[in-house]
Amino acid sequence: MRSLVGCSNDAEPGSANDGADGGRYTYAVITHAAPGDAFWDRVKSGAERAGDDYGSTIVYNGDPDPAKQSQLIDNAIAQDVDGIVVSMANPDGLKSSIERAVAEGIPVVTINSGMERSKEFGAITHIGQSEAVAGAAVGDRRADEGKKRVICVVHEAGNVGLEERCSSAKAAFGGALENVQVDGTNDAEVKNTLRAKLQSDSGIDGVLTLGGQYAIDAVGAVEESGSSADVVTFDLSSDVIAQIKKGAVGFAVDQQPYVQGFLGVSALYLDSVNGNQIGGGEPIYSGPAFVTKENAEAVEKFAENGTR
Repeated sequence: MRSLVGCSNDAEPGSANDGADGGRYTYAVITHAAPGDAFWDRVKSGAERAGDDYGSTIVYNGDPDPAKQSQLIDNAIAQDVDGIVVSMANPDGLKSSIERAVAEGIPVVTINSGMERSKEFGAITHIGQSEAVAGAAVGDRRADEGKKRVICVVHEAGNVGLEERCSSAKAAFGGALENVQVDGTNDAEVKNTLRAKLQSDSGIDGVLTLGGQYAIDAVGAVEESGSSADVVTFDLSSDVIAQIKKGAVGFAVDQQPYVQGFLGVSALYLDSVNGNQIGGGEPIYSGPAFVTKENAEAVEKFAENGTR
C-alpha cells in the first residue's frame, strides 16, 4: 500500500487493526462536496472517526464537478487503495470510474446520493437516506400543516438526490410546490434570490430548503421580505437547531451525515478483515429522522460537536 496523506491512527503493528499483510488499510472517501458546505464536514468527521477506530488511513476529497470527482476516483484506483466510499449526485458521470474500481478488485460503497444505481455499478451497498421516502414525509407534514404554496430551494444544479426530495415532496403535498434554483456556493446570493422571490409573490406560505445552511439564509430572507412564510429544511446544524428552538424553523429532516461517513468506512473495513458485505444487497438507511422543537435540545449537544 502506498503511503497517502490522510487521517490515521497510531495503532501498534500486529494489533487487530492491522491489515492481513501487516499494514493498515487505506480507504478513499470521495464526495461531491462543494466548498463551504458544512454538511460534508460531518460526513468527513464520521469517516475519520471510523478510520481512527479501525486503525486505518482515510483520504478524503470532494468536488461538485462530476468530471473532477471521477478523476479523484481514478486517482484512488491508481494509488491502490483498499476501498472507496463515494457519493453519487451525478451517477452517469461517475459510472465508468466506479466500474473500473470494481473491475480492479477495489470494493466500493456508495453513500448519500445515487442509491438507485449503486447495485448496478457493482457497489457492496449504499448507505444513506431514501430521498423518495423522506420527501414524501415532508410533503405529508406540509399538507397536514395546511400549507398551500411552497417553494423548494435547490442549491446544487443536477443533483439527483435534491431533485428527488422536491419531486417526492410535491407528489405527497398535493398543493402547489415550485422549485427555485439558487447558487449554493454563495449564501448572500441564496438569501437575495429568496428575498426577491418572496417579495414578488405574497402567496407563498412555506419555504423548504434542502440543506441546513440554506435554512438560515431562508430565515433571513423571510424576515427581510416581510413574508409570512415559514421555513422547514432537510439536514441539520447547530445554527438550525437554534432556529428550531426559537420557532423560526419548523423542523429539520436529519439524514445523519456522520452516520453515512462512519458506516461507509465500516462497511469497507468489515469486508477487508472478514469478507462481510453488509446490507444483504439492499441499502442501509441513515435517515430520515425529524428534529422538532420537542426534541431539539436533546440533539443540540451533538450538533455543537459537529456530528449532527
